[in-house]
Amino acid sequence: MKRLGAVVCLVLAVALILPGCAAKDGTSGTDSSDKIVIGAALCQTGIQAPLDEPALRGAQLAVDELNAKGGILGKQVELVALDGKSDPVTVGNVAKQLIDDGAKAIIAPSDFDFGGPASREAQKAGIVGISPCASSPLYGSAALGDKQFTLSMWNTTMGAVTAEYAYNEKGWRTVYVITDDFIDYTKSLSKYFIVRFEELGGKVIFEDTYTQGQADVSAQLARIKALPEKPDFIYISSYMPDLALMIRTLRESGVTQPVVGGDSYDDPSLFEALGTQYGSDVYFDTHGYLSDEANPKYSEFAASYEKKFGNAPEAVWIMPGYDVVMVIAQAMEKAGSTDGAEMAKVMETTTFDLFTGQLKWSDAASGHEPNKAAAMVSLTEGKPKFLGWVIPEKIPAP
Repeated sequence: MKRLGAVVCLVLAVALILPGCAAKDGTSGTDSSDKIVIGAALCQTGIQAPLDEPALRGAQLAVDELNAKGGILGKQVELVALDGKSDPVTVGNVAKQLIDDGAKAIIAPSDFDFGGPASREAQKAGIVGISPCASSPLYGSAALGDKQFTLSMWNTTMGAVTAEYAYNEKGWRTVYVITDDFIDYTKSLSKYFIVRFEELGGKVIFEDTYTQGQADVSAQLARIKALPEKPDFIYISSYMPDLALMIRTLRESGVTQPVVGGDSYDDPSLFEALGTQYGSDVYFDTHGYLSDEANPKYSEFAASYEKKFGNAPEAVWIMPGYDVVMVIAQAMEKAGSTDGAEMAKVMETTTFDLFTGQLKWSDAASGHEPNKAAAMVSLTEGKPKFLGWVIPEKIPAP
């Protein structure tokens, strides 16, 4: 009887151990051999959420469409999302958890400071990490590793597009620059804008700074009003929510010069905050536009989105999230596996036709630099208008 009792105890112990082991190979305690898991370490809350949360919805739509057509490599796709909470440490931790739970690729937040930790964890695990819209030139293989990518054009392109638009299309020759020292995105965007504008012959009257969260633009406003020479336009590289405050304050104080910036302007909450009174003579470049004019397949995309979520797409960030999943799917299909090294080779040698434009990455040795056009947009009375896809004549070196 003692021997039988020992055997029963051993069987019970093994039964308790085995489910825990199985959970490491899949998600939610299930075996992942019959599915492919994509992990999303996107920020669903906090300051980064206006970019990442719409991207997550786009990714969810893409997974639905893939599964309706048979999935990837004959397997159904599961998108598992954990909230990075707009905190770099949390982003890194949730990315690691997703990888431990079986993710074969990681979708990282749309910014280098917030998204870099997720891609570093992906690189450690030997899998592909890709950000929908991180535009810092640091987001690539040089800083993050040979399996890491961003779907966005770099700030070298984004800054050059608006510099050339201001100088060549508008004929503006002088600019006052305000740079939010919040993150690398805001700092490097101003940097490359200035490089290209000065190359063209433009003059930067003054380079000012601002700190996100201070909610006070009085010092910058005073310096602008004290200028002996008024600039043709003002370039502001900042982030919501303070971006709206900055532009409104300038307009309320009688500063009427056009305002120019980058993709952080592409936010419905900015359009609403500026409204008809303050939302004119604003220009920015971004990742796409929600219309058939920018992409003839948009209406079909919008109908699918509305069917799933109950409303029309309201933010451009939805499309890069969708595109990221489709890039991952194409890379896995062409590679014939979920192996990170094989996927990265495919991504380096393939031209992708996406809702956010045509994309071709350079190889790892040259940084995985994204060759991609920017969408130029104007804002009039709080309403955006698509001006066209633009590739700059010259892109500054990163």
